[in-house]
Parts: sequence; structure tokens; C-alpha cells
Amino acid sequence: MDTLAKLLDGVRARGAVFTRTVMSPQWSLRFASGAHLTLVAALNGRVWITPADGEPMELGSGDIAVLRGPAPYTVAEDPASPPGRVITSADYCARTARAVVVGEPALDPRTCGVDEPGSPLLISGAYEDRAGISDRLLDALPDVLVVPEADSDRTLLALVAEEVRRDKPGQQAVLDRLLDLMLVSTLRAWFDRPKNHAPAWYRPTDDSVVASALRLMHDDPAHPWTVATLAAKVGASRSGLARSFARHVGEPPMTYLATWRVALAADLLRDTDDTVSSIAHKVGYSNTFALSVAFKRCRGITPTQHRAAVLHSRGLSA
Repeated sequence: MDTLAKLLDGVRARGAVFTRTVMSPQWSLRFASGAHLTLVAALNGRVWITPADGEPMELGSGDIAVLRGPAPYTVAEDPASPPGRVITSADYCARTARAVVVGEPALDPRTCGVDEPGSPLLISGAYEDRAGISDRLLDALPDVLVVPEADSDRTLLALVAEEVRRDKPGQQAVLDRLLDLMLVSTLRAWFDRPKNHAPAWYRPTDDSVVASALRLMHDDPAHPWTVATLAAKVGASRSGLARSFARHVGEPPMTYLATWRVALAADLLRDTDDTVSSIAHKVGYSNTFALSVAFKRCRGITPTQHRAAVLHSRGLSA
């Protein structure tokens, strides 16, 4: 059961914004591109990342961070330094562009700043389009996660750093696939660290009964599961499955299933034009009302309100 692969199956970078940023002394940048997922790696030097609502986190040379958006964040030499610039999706390399206009030496492709030996160097890659990024995945991530150099794929990072500087035919397709690979590699390394308390759908369990029950719910969430039918399928007693599931997963089977169904519904509400009634049946609810009750209990809003909020964020009307 590889749920991470399923959740990442729809994540495909298209026109990924990759930037190689060379920093001047006492630098501080506010990134406000609206990207929904961003990967940041420090290639030399140490930097601080401060999310919109969180404490600063230090990123050492070779470390990789994943940031959840679309809220802005600050990357700085010192977390106490106020941002000297705000960078948007339309203004990633304005300083470099101006330098070229006035006849200064051109930098490598996708390189921003002044290319000075020894300057701190960042590589960042952003998913600006939310499509395909599952709520079930985002719900398992903090605003900022950091994978240290020792646990990251250094060969892959070196390849990304080299490809960002190139400008060959098909380069954007290469960068898109590298960003996807870098995301999978980084998330896997982060989930594998015991202290990060990976979600139940990722954690391996030595209890075959619980693993089988999870597989059944993930593979067919629309089935009218009960604890009794799950227990019969996995060859356990109803009470035995309930006890084992709660011990390994941290909540009862039906609570887990409801949360899983609502997260799946949230993805369908965002990424499809299916009616709420159709989505209800796809995720295991008999009608719109049943889905609405479960959705509001889990998320505090109705499916219709969730879809309206998604459309509003895209500048559309319901």
C-alpha cells in the first residue's frame, strides 16, 4: 500500500518557477508569489526561513525546506532583518533584468542577484498551480518542514542546481520533472524521520490486520464500510480490529474513514466540476446532506462553501 504515491500521482509541475538567487550581505527577501508548494535549498551559507504565522527556521548548506502556501514567507540572513524586497510571481528577477538593460554582465539563466564568489546561494522551485496537490497531503504537512543535508538526496540537489543554470531545448520540461522528483524525495525523507509523526497512511505497521483495513478503506472509500464489515474482510473480530486500529492509528476506524472521505471530497470539489451529489456518492455518502454533515463536522464549512472559497481564490464566481 503506497498511499504517498497515490497522493502525489496528480502533482505535476507545469512551467515550474525555478530561481537561483545570489544574496548580497545583510539580505532579506519576502516571497509573496502565492505558490501553493515551494522547495528551497541553501547551496552555500546558512539562511533563515520565517513563515507568515510561525517561528524562524534555520536552513544550513545542503538542507531542503518545503513551504506550504499561498501565504508569504521571508528568507533572510538574519530573521530579525526586515525584508528589503518583496518578490511576486511577476517579479522574480527584476533586479537582474534591470542590470542587463544597463549593460552589466549577464548572469546565468534563472539567476537573480549579483553573482559574487562566496555569496549565499539559494535554489527555489515553486508549484504555483494548486491543481493535483491533495488536501490529504497538505493536511499532513506543517507550514515549513526541513530535511537536513544528511537525509537529503545530495546527488539530486546537485543535478537541480546544474540544470537551473542551463538553457537548452526542452529545459522547462526537465525542470518540471526535477521539481516533482525533488518533492517526492524530500517528503519521503521527512516522513521517514520518527520525530515527525508521519500520518497513519504513510507509517508502516507490523499489525497486518490494521494494514489490511487501511488498504481496504483507501482502495474503496465509497464502499459502505462498518467496523464489522472491515473486521470480516481482514479476518478479525470487531472489537479486536477496533482496539488494534485505535492503538496504531490513534483514532477509531470510522473516524479515520470519515476524515479520509472528506479530504477526498475536498479534492474533487476543487479539481472537478462534479456536482456535490455526485461527489457524495463517489466518496461513500448516500446523498448531499450526509456529505454536508460530515464535511462541516470535519472542516467547519459545507461542501458548497468550500467550493465557493476555491473559486474566490481563483478570482472566479460560483
